[in-house]
Amino acid sequence: MSNMLQGAPAGLPRRLGAMLYDALLVLALWLFTLFPLVAIANAAVAGAAVQSLVFVEMFAFYAYFWVARGQTLGMLAWHLHVVSADGNALTLRQALLRFIGGLLSVATLGLGFIWQLFDPHRRSWPDLISNTRIVHRPA
Repeated sequence: MSNMLQGAPAGLPRRLGAMLYDALLVLALWLFTLFPLVAIANAAVAGAAVQSLVFVEMFAFYAYFWVARGQTLGMLAWHLHVVSADGNALTLRQALLRFIGGLLSVATLGLGFIWQLFDPHRRSWPDLISNTRIVHRPA
């Protein structure tokens, strides 16, 4: 087994912990972006352009960390790594598919994440769609 694939499949509680950390970081990123926009406009900002901006920021956050480091900051705190099934680093396409799988999982009230409780390899929808998996590597 490739060194990159080593590690036990990550459990749901650990994954949820990392997701919570990352959600707080994405929220901070959005606040950092939106405060100047509100200050410049001197009013609340809304609309498709603002929604698109924060959506692209969220994808950029996840794609950068998954492709460049193999883990987000939340995953780092919980000793998790995202790995490609073939042992290589994630591609931008895999990051996009993983992001879409995450959105689908959230849109179905978490069903895509709960799926891993029934999958023999503990894979969630984002894992299955992107041909990746999350592994736990203790420090």
